[in-house]
Amino acid sequence: MGIATSKGVIRDFAGPYYVSEDNMAFGNPTRYMQLDAKKAAQGSSGWDTAIADASKIYDGRIHNLCCDNCHSHVATALNLMTYDGRSSWNMIKLCFQMLVFGRYVSKAAMFKSWLPFLIILTIIITAAILL
Repeated sequence: MGIATSKGVIRDFAGPYYVSEDNMAFGNPTRYMQLDAKKAAQGSSGWDTAIADASKIYDGRIHNLCCDNCHSHVATALNLMTYDGRSSWNMIKLCFQMLVFGRYVSKAAMFKSWLPFLIILTIIITAAILL
């Protein structure tokens, strides 16, 4: 998960002590959620400042797949900008926001996102039936 600046540059906490620019850890985005920079405190300048500040914080952090990851980086940026008047963003809220309000960039992207899950589910169901 990444967050784009007002210029469209995507920032992603991609690994230990590293926040990437337009080079996401798991490839190009397949899903997105359009946010409104006007809902950030101080508008688009506050938006960009918060993303830069969150990126500085995460440039000094170790990446933890379960607890302190790219979702946390985006939540920190949203909290710093007080997006939509709230400073209680976290990785769980963002996960559900993307699940409910996220849009796929294309039908191929949707297929790419769900194919591994469907393959594993098919294997599990097949194994359960045969055993």
